[in-house]
Amino acid sequence: MIRRDALDQLPVRTALPALRAALDGPGAAVLCAPPGTGKTTLVPLDLAGLTGAGPKRRVLVAEPRRIAARAAARRMAWLLGERVGEQVGFTVRGERRAGPRTAVEVVTTGVLLQRLQRDPELAGVDVVVLDECHERHLDADTSAAFLLDVRETLRPELRLVAASATTDAEGWARLLGGSEGAAPVVEAAGVSHPVGVVWVPPERPVRPAHGMRVDPALLAHVTAVVRRALREQTGDVLCFLPGVGEIGRVAGELAGVDAEVLQVHGRAPAEVQDAVLAGGSGVRRVVLATSVAESSLTVPGVRVVVDSGLARVPRTDHARGLSALTTVRASRAAGRQRAGRAGREAPGVVYRCWSEGEDGRLPAFPDPEIKVADLTAFALQSACWGDPTAGGLALLDAPPAGALAAAREVLTAIGAVDGAGRATGRGVRMARIGLHPRLARALLDGAPEVGVRRAAEVVALLSEEPPRAYGDDLAAAWRTARRGGDAYGARWRQEARRLASAAGEPSAGSGAGGRGGSAAGAGAGADAVAGSGRTGGGGGAAAASDDAVAGLIAALAFPERVARARGAGSFLMASGTGADVAGAGTGAQAGWGHRAGSAGGGGGSRLRDAGWLAVAVADRPVAAVSARVRLAAVIDEETACAAARALYSSGEEVRWSDGEVVARSVTRLGAIELAARPLSAPDPGLLRDAVVSGLRREGFGLLRWSAAATSLRQRMAFLHRELGAPWPDVSDAALLERVEEWLGVELGRARRRADLARVDAGQALGRLLPWASGDAARFEELAPERIEVPSGSRVRVDYGGEQPVLAVKLQELFGLQESPRVAGGRVPVLVHLLSPAGRPAAVTADLASFWRDGYRSVRAELRGRYPKHPWPEDPSAAEPTRHTSARLKRG
Repeated sequence: MIRRDALDQLPVRTALPALRAALDGPGAAVLCAPPGTGKTTLVPLDLAGLTGAGPKRRVLVAEPRRIAARAAARRMAWLLGERVGEQVGFTVRGERRAGPRTAVEVVTTGVLLQRLQRDPELAGVDVVVLDECHERHLDADTSAAFLLDVRETLRPELRLVAASATTDAEGWARLLGGSEGAAPVVEAAGVSHPVGVVWVPPERPVRPAHGMRVDPALLAHVTAVVRRALREQTGDVLCFLPGVGEIGRVAGELAGVDAEVLQVHGRAPAEVQDAVLAGGSGVRRVVLATSVAESSLTVPGVRVVVDSGLARVPRTDHARGLSALTTVRASRAAGRQRAGRAGREAPGVVYRCWSEGEDGRLPAFPDPEIKVADLTAFALQSACWGDPTAGGLALLDAPPAGALAAAREVLTAIGAVDGAGRATGRGVRMARIGLHPRLARALLDGAPEVGVRRAAEVVALLSEEPPRAYGDDLAAAWRTARRGGDAYGARWRQEARRLASAAGEPSAGSGAGGRGGSAAGAGAGADAVAGSGRTGGGGGAAAASDDAVAGLIAALAFPERVARARGAGSFLMASGTGADVAGAGTGAQAGWGHRAGSAGGGGGSRLRDAGWLAVAVADRPVAAVSARVRLAAVIDEETACAAARALYSSGEEVRWSDGEVVARSVTRLGAIELAARPLSAPDPGLLRDAVVSGLRREGFGLLRWSAAATSLRQRMAFLHRELGAPWPDVSDAALLERVEEWLGVELGRARRRADLARVDAGQALGRLLPWASGDAARFEELAPERIEVPSGSRVRVDYGGEQPVLAVKLQELFGLQESPRVAGGRVPVLVHLLSPAGRPAAVTADLASFWRDGYRSVRAELRGRYPKHPWPEDPSAAEPTRHTSARLKRG
């Protein structure tokens, strides 16, 4: 029996006529409705005609999370007075409850993508509702782009609703409207009660979150705030924390409170999720939840929200090849959503664990996943859809070019796409498994080596990281999962069965399916370990140890993360990034809240003593040089080389190191040096390149720079600056660019620092003078090394500054009317006039002006100090001299 009283209380009902009109007209609409208004439950039922209004339709509702999909289906079935699987059902990865009568099916966005790839027309579906689209999950954005493509080319009658919990709907309206203009935006008013805000920052500073690490001091503070809220307020408390580990820690610290403590997250058992969403039974509750409770779920009875201010989001470090969840400050939009949970049923209070001043500095909205996440799966979906560049997809934000290029490199390496970026048959099969392409590659390539069941079990472990209590050793975690009776173990077994079934399916063949992607065979990754012989097939697979199997599968999934030991728990990955096992390093690298448990986490981890590792999960703490290993398996060198075959290289390596050229024949696995031997006759071109590298790194000070050579370079630089071509640029950058022209002969003979130190830089530099044009003959005229002054002395000119300088004793310039000039008379020389003792007395670039105005004061000051030297009243008419007055009289 339909629960009419409950349906009539949902505020979204007032927006239904406008929504129906929009779908009957343009066929697409944006629905903006705050949490709790019924947009997730009443709207699909109404559009399917299950509430008695409108025609019967089949409605597909896409949710970003499995827990939300299950909860939405259960709520709608309850409103109809039915059980899930009748007129309302759901499908999530590994679980389906739907039947022939199902008119409303709730799926995750990942499941929706799989269906679109198999059946782009979505045969039998009349309406698709993309719920919580404001969260900007990558699968949701991709699904929307594919659906818009389907409406444009295959099924214009397919109706599409983008449902958002915020009023920032303009972008979605433009996207859904396409070339016809913006789609209608239908807004539903929510019933909200006032929510008071209490700012409760920690009394002492806490360390910022980084990676998966959250300062225990902050979690202790959140626990204290929850206890305070229980004392000061009434009703249930909903506390937002970033992840499962933090929820477990706070739950432990709340032991003994006068309330039932419940945990809501994607890994929670279904019965626990149901109990939380069903409401309390008279006992006060503290619900510890991840951001899944921001808008996707309704938790009844909540009057108080405690917000840690943190969220966990995907991030990719392309430079180091690390991709994982990381902890960030939640946006202001997320803070509003969380606070609103306290005012759903009555006035409430939110306790924010940060200061009001900090709030204004928080990001306004969360980053779209397409901007920050690993795009490998997205790139494969696009290729299977027939758009390898994703340039034809209607997306709110274009994928970053660098991230997309990195994703295509991975797909090419594992044989998922061909050289043109089109999906191969192997790539189509990978996409249909419903895993990240890396894991799909490990499953498909590992199954023939170790057996389908064992490969599926390890991949299932990698697809959802085990609890921290399982430890950091992948093989040990696998054994723990086999024994375990916990919720994770149950989910793991279910996923392992699904993957074993998928891997056991016949090959997808050459057809690329989707919307026209081509096939080019299995590609580079298909035979990645074929014939390696380590575990073998058949009986060999059964006999292989857990370590060998776990290591091979992890190495196949993340070949650039195979790592060789370099001592004291420190490893070097093939990507070139260092990696430390628990207990290695100090400070930020040792970290806090590291894995520990039966597998040997913490300082006792057996991974520390391994020669090689296949690193499955790692993150890099802020300010740390190396990544930190969170989950890895022990492997041997043979396994590493087989799994990372694409990174294997062998060749001559000639480089400058510690002041000399080192020439070796080197075998490498990425950045890992496997073997090396000296080269007796290295390639001359490589030798020259190595010497140039040394000059680039250490500078031209490696050459012998005499005073004449330095002067020559300064004179050449002066002419280039003042006259330009054909006088060459002799800056370091320019000399490196033309190094073969002026230093080519010497480069061919140099092998070490001592060889370069014997090279006369001046002689080599002279080769750059414009001899061919004949201008070199004027070099001495334009930039003379010395200038003859009236006394007959030839004085060196210093070209090291911005203006040439002539430092000469004052008496030697008597009779000279104008300052000397160089560069063909264009540049006056700056004259430094010296006393008879050679000390500075005056500086001038206009000698005539000095004789007229400045000389008197200098004469008055110095004639008493140097009475033996001439100090005529008219220096411009006096006889120049290098000597004293007496010597001058003697002739």
